[in-house]
Amino acid sequence: MTDPQLFADTGAASDAPVRPLHDAASSTGARRPGPLPAGMPLAARLRPRNLDEYVGQLDALGPGKPLRAMLDRGELRSLLLWGPPGVGKTSLASVIAAHVEAAWTELSAVTAGVKDVRRVIEEGRSRMELRGRRTVLFIDEIHRFNKGQQDALLPGVEAGWVTLIGATTENPFFELNAPLLSRCQLVRLEPLGAVDVATLLERACTDPVRGFGGRVRLTDEARAHLVAVGDGDARASLSALEVAAAAAGVTGPNAPTGPNAGPDAPTGPDAAGVTGPDAGSVAASDATSDAEVVRLDLADVADAMRRFRYDRSADGHYDQVSAFIKSLRGSDPDAATYWLLRMLESGEDPRFLARRMVIFASEDVGLADRQALPLAVAAFDALDKVGLPEARYALVHAAIALAVAPKSNSVARALASGTEAVRRAGNLDVPAHLRDAHYRGAQRLGHGAGYDYPHDDPSGFAAGQRYLPDALAGTVLYAPSGHGHEGPVADHLAGLRERARQAGRDGRPSDGSPRTATGSGTTTNDTDRPERT
Repeated sequence: MTDPQLFADTGAASDAPVRPLHDAASSTGARRPGPLPAGMPLAARLRPRNLDEYVGQLDALGPGKPLRAMLDRGELRSLLLWGPPGVGKTSLASVIAAHVEAAWTELSAVTAGVKDVRRVIEEGRSRMELRGRRTVLFIDEIHRFNKGQQDALLPGVEAGWVTLIGATTENPFFELNAPLLSRCQLVRLEPLGAVDVATLLERACTDPVRGFGGRVRLTDEARAHLVAVGDGDARASLSALEVAAAAAGVTGPNAPTGPNAGPDAPTGPDAAGVTGPDAGSVAASDATSDAEVVRLDLADVADAMRRFRYDRSADGHYDQVSAFIKSLRGSDPDAATYWLLRMLESGEDPRFLARRMVIFASEDVGLADRQALPLAVAAFDALDKVGLPEARYALVHAAIALAVAPKSNSVARALASGTEAVRRAGNLDVPAHLRDAHYRGAQRLGHGAGYDYPHDDPSGFAAGQRYLPDALAGTVLYAPSGHGHEGPVADHLAGLRERARQAGRDGRPSDGSPRTATGSGTTTNDTDRPERT
């Protein structure tokens, strides 16, 4: 079984002749696009009609790239488009199918089943045998297909009856099975750059048929805000623009405002009573001359853009949690505050974040700051008693305190070393002098015999008393770091252990060196990511 291949730069690709990538019919004006369905979202209206209109992803589609060269030759193989939401996966699939003049069939992995897959494959087989025409089967959210559904795709893809183009936001190496991966070319799509999103926003404002026909203009601050907060998600930025424009009374290039505005009002060239090849330009001219141009500023788009790209089941969730924990561990209160609030603003469960801080207080601070754990627990308790939004104060308080606290992972190392010792040594007997001697007959069994009560010693420490099983005598599980409050603990513990060694309690080698149990020092990860197989 071969591994899926990523497109890589090759000399052969750059040697191929490059011809313009566009739909011939649309470029010559021979075919006028049909009317747009009423209520179609702005982002859907602006989908590219050909590869020339496609914006971004030059690493995959730029001149000389293997995918571009393959399309230039009129060839196409099955593809997996992997990238975050709003980067153009569906748009790219549709224009690729149009460019190679293939029949287009679309399924959603959310609703389609094995029966639907087999039906489409049979239709593709008939189309290929009777007309010699390829069929592109586009499956959105393909990672939602189970193993049986994915296996149903294999015969059609293998035989070439359909060319599969799957779109996924999830890591395909985790979500798709190896046989399907090996039959597809993997194309990684990145979040769109600021220039790309700005280009699409400008197109939305000015397009005479599919956009607002010049009736909406963005201030520089509003455009920058839509670009920045969209975070490479063009759909999010365009949706926010649409909401802001609708609030200002603009829903299309010639949509009426005020009392006549509504979902049934005509828009586009037909609204102006203009038909023919010049309909778009005439409509745009009428729109900008006869109707008031709406200027959207930062305040107009800010409320519409109150969303962040975040999915509690996706890699982005684990990445942000990891960034939060690493910021705490790295003693950066500014970054810790940012990641905490970003997740809260995005809808993360605050109890999950509070729980992570409680864990962190013991795992990464420990005895270096004795108040870390009580403070984290208090923040968790405040969250339960106060609730959001006021509990954000307690959560930020705890995050800052944990970030600036001295760090020690000695508790985590003791936990790992102790766990390793327990598993390695097995079920060792409890030494007789440590056994419970409070029930009748215990003394006859020798339980408690020879036990030295520490408080009988003036120092409160029974130097010669052993507490570990004999097989583990002298094993050191807790090694204090010396950081913060743990410094005095380290000095005090070193003195006690030296007294115990001199009293012969620990059974150490003659050189006095302790036996140290090994352990990774890591008991949890930074993300609470479940194991994936």
